[in-house]
Amino acid sequence: MMLPGSEVQSEVVFEGVRFDVHRVALPGRTGEAVTRDAVVTPGAVVILPVLDDQTVVLIRNERFAVGQTLWELPAGTIEAGEEPSLCARRELEEEAGYRAREIEPMIEFYPSPGICTEHMHAYLARGLEHVGQKLDQNERITVEAVALERSIQMVRDHTIRDGKTIAVLLYYRFLMTERG
Repeated sequence: MMLPGSEVQSEVVFEGVRFDVHRVALPGRTGEAVTRDAVVTPGAVVILPVLDDQTVVLIRNERFAVGQTLWELPAGTIEAGEEPSLCARRELEEEAGYRAREIEPMIEFYPSPGICTEHMHAYLARGLEHVGQKLDQNERITVEAVALERSIQMVRDHTIRDGKTIAVLLYYRFLMTERG
């Protein structure tokens, strides 16, 4: 099997609910093979819900893997055959309880390319209408409207520690809002 997005042969060593693990043999500098594992995912979205020019919507999400509740932006895994923009609309409603009139692509990035194939699509959501959360059975999420400048301060003081949230908030605040 080929590692998605590359010409590298791989062997599936674990099939999970949300991701698989592929083992690959890469040529080393000396010619000897070097074995590495890669987490293979279908990709994901992250959404920056903007209530107005000064207010964004953040969630507090219980994350079992790190044993903490983290401040984040709504996000989620793209389902098989699902367009990223439709996933963004679905996840915004499920996690934050908002429906957006407008979903605009912002930036795409790889959150952890050293070990994972995950390709993340970030979207800006505007024209929000509160419709109520539709949480999955295992999700424990609370929603809070936060001043944009407070969210940036939360990045500065390490209150926000989720990488995708940091990247998207800083991209929006320092790149998108400056260009108008």
